[in-house]
Amino acid sequence: MRKTVIAGNWKMNNDLAQSEKLIVELKNLLQNEKPNCDVIVCPPFTSLSEASKLLKGSQIKLGAQNMHFEENGAFTGEISASMLKSVGCEYVILGHSERRAIFGESDEMINKKIKKALAAGLKPIFCVGELLEERETGITNDVIKKQVLLGLAGITEAEMKNIIIAYEPVWAIGTGKTASPAQAQEVHEFIRDLIEIDYSLEIANDVTIQYGGSVKPDNAKELLSQKDIDGALVGGACLKADSFIGIIKGA
Repeated sequence: MRKTVIAGNWKMNNDLAQSEKLIVELKNLLQNEKPNCDVIVCPPFTSLSEASKLLKGSQIKLGAQNMHFEENGAFTGEISASMLKSVGCEYVILGHSERRAIFGESDEMINKKIKKALAAGLKPIFCVGELLEERETGITNDVIKKQVLLGLAGITEAEMKNIIIAYEPVWAIGTGKTASPAQAQEVHEFIRDLIEIDYSLEIANDVTIQYGGSVKPDNAKELLSQKDIDGALVGGACLKADSFIGIIKGA
């Protein structure tokens, strides 16, 4: 039985005081709840250490938003997998469309990051997704296939058990547009079929595939009820405790 996972990507939002406030609010709201899913928050690097302390003993797990594929060295401004582990991270988002588009990350670079994260004992949340023009020209599956196969190149079946895949259509991230449940389900099923072909039916059935792209409390339940959608990678709606909890309840 694969896990449903709701993860909040805070992006470049919340200083230390704001991060502490949001985490305390989330903990209080979840205190008497027993969510039928795993819950992850991914604050900025500057808040990770304090977030880890605040989350200790809670139902909420900690993730980071990015990392470098080298262990250490002359990489000004970068953060390594071991640094993330040292502050208590269990997860790390890799291959997000903003990293691909704004910072020029290639499939090959993302593959290196995934391998390094796994070697360090982190669980990658591996993002894939197509641009609006790619969907409109009918090449969504080609784009997704390339991202999935190159991103997971050299990853073993055993390692796949520690990877979450997040399908995020780029045209739906932060735009207010959301893929319809049918559109999202179609791509999730396609990704699961790719995993079955490249690995096995067992691995395909076990891998958690999240949906991301303008997920809100009012559309979460319908999206998450689709057969192959196993959770959500949430952007803007995770920055307010009540809306993030609403999505968790939708799971």
